[in-house]
Amino acid sequence: MASTLKEILLAPDTEPQVVTDCIALIDQEVSERSGVSGTAIKLAYKTAATFASGYIRYTVNRMLPDIVQALEPYWADFNASGGSDFGDYLAKRGDEVSESLLAVSDEHSTRSQRPVILKAYQAVRAGAGRHIQAALPQVGKLVVKYAG
Repeated sequence: MASTLKEILLAPDTEPQVVTDCIALIDQEVSERSGVSGTAIKLAYKTAATFASGYIRYTVNRMLPDIVQALEPYWADFNASGGSDFGDYLAKRGDEVSESLLAVSDEHSTRSQRPVILKAYQAVRAGAGRHIQAALPQVGKLVVKYAG
């Protein structure tokens, strides 16, 4: 039985489904944002989505292994502690988990050669942590969907 997130989420038969679920989660989270920061996020996401056909899927595919690696220590600790709700576990460590995930997106942004995408990312980066924290319960549910 697979025990690491890498074994669970990046298995050849599973990874494409995880990518599709990640995109659905991102779409849902973006659509739920409101206010000035929500408008900025929606604009940045629309920019990325219209930049090139399939760009969001391409980006999620590229980032997923690093996201899984960033979540791995939380998954291991969650399992060792006998927790029952991974989303709740992540939410209780919101600052730390969001910083781990932002480190992944920051690293990927440094490798981007696309000024339009970089500008959109930089426009929302400052407030991204709180939006990631809001999504952590759903991230946990997504992981458990495949691990459970």
